[in-house]
Amino acid sequence: MGGGNIILIGMPGAGKSTVGVVLAKKLGYAFVDSDLVIQAKEGRLLYEIIAERGIEGFWSAEEEVNISIDADRTVIATGGSVVYGSRAMEHFKQMGTVIYLQLSCDAIADRLGNLNERGVTLRDGQGLEELYAERVPLYEKYADTTVNCEHLTIREIVEQIVQGL
Repeated sequence: MGGGNIILIGMPGAGKSTVGVVLAKKLGYAFVDSDLVIQAKEGRLLYEIIAERGIEGFWSAEEEVNISIDADRTVIATGGSVVYGSRAMEHFKQMGTVIYLQLSCDAIADRLGNLNERGVTLRDGQGLEELYAERVPLYEKYADTTVNCEHLTIREIVEQIVQGL
């Protein structure tokens, strides 16, 4: 396992942060939530950065932060839009194992509620289904492993990841 890190990717609401914390505890790893690193560096919330800089500006800030993450024996939960940054994804793939937490569009919709409050980057006129269709091929492209999280508890998802390592 290159670099000994685990990088979780997937749609907003797929459970990356929640699964990441539990997984890190189980493995004795550190935990980093890249969205929190972005907020700390920028000094404001994700949706405020998006409102101020636009979607492309946010993606660029996100990629810069992700490229700068240097870790070892760490579980990294990424933002859902991380896969738009090809340099960041190459960086993560060199650092460790990229795991895609897969969930159906319906399940994501149930979990998310208000997308704007979640800091989900939607283009004008773009709905969740379009966003899902746009991102899934990217998640699949970068993933070393995919875990289907449909109808699984956090504990079951963590077990599957640990068994797959």
